[in-house]
Amino acid sequence: MTIDNGPTDSSLQFSVIVPAFNEEAYLAATLDSIRAAAEQLTAGSNAYVETIVVDNNSVDGTADIARASGVTVVFEPVQGISRARNTGARHATGDVVIFIDADVIVPNDLLHTIHVAMDDPQCIGGGVDVDYRPRRLAVRLYLGAWRLFGRVTGMVQGAAQFCRRSTFEQTGGYDESVWMGEDVDFYWTLNRLARSTDRTVTIVRELRVKPSCRRFDKWPVWKIIVWTNPLFITLFRRWKRVWAGWYADPVR
Repeated sequence: MTIDNGPTDSSLQFSVIVPAFNEEAYLAATLDSIRAAAEQLTAGSNAYVETIVVDNNSVDGTADIARASGVTVVFEPVQGISRARNTGARHATGDVVIFIDADVIVPNDLLHTIHVAMDDPQCIGGGVDVDYRPRRLAVRLYLGAWRLFGRVTGMVQGAAQFCRRSTFEQTGGYDESVWMGEDVDFYWTLNRLARSTDRTVTIVRELRVKPSCRRFDKWPVWKIIVWTNPLFITLFRRWKRVWAGWYADPVR
């Protein structure tokens, strides 16, 4: 779908939710990019943007960095990105909730582009394409193959997803019983809801967010292939201990 980036005069209110666990090394840059995108949006419309960082029981300076940036900080003591996102959504006041991972850089015009998409009352939400830039050629090729697979199967990653707050409440949010693939599930749920109600979802492809490549740069290739394998994820996505290296001991 091509989105016209012309001016808009509507007054949609946005809540940007950033789940964060021990992200002091990346969070400031993420919040800076969100702030720049918010400034570009609000300069040309009546829109309002609030940013909520969900401190998911961090033991580093994540919460302090968020507070120093002037954003709202809420605490979620139970580990899990689904739970953190859902907690953030419960504190949101905006018409539209946007979920941005804590190690993601967003382009300046991303919020404006989402605003234009959500100006259409038929659109209930969507996701944003990602731009991974790992150092190793083998990993770049592997992620390129994953990109094609994702387009064929209609997968949209949780690095940047959005929907109307009323839609989020209707779907029940992210599945807190799984530890991997909850973002794909959520997008598929949005898609099914859109089809059943004769509405639409939007995938923003002309812009891409840039997640950190820390895992892809530091993990051995075999580990990347195993932990991102669709069959492995399907079999073990509800086993928390399998994903300890993803949640409890994240690569920095």
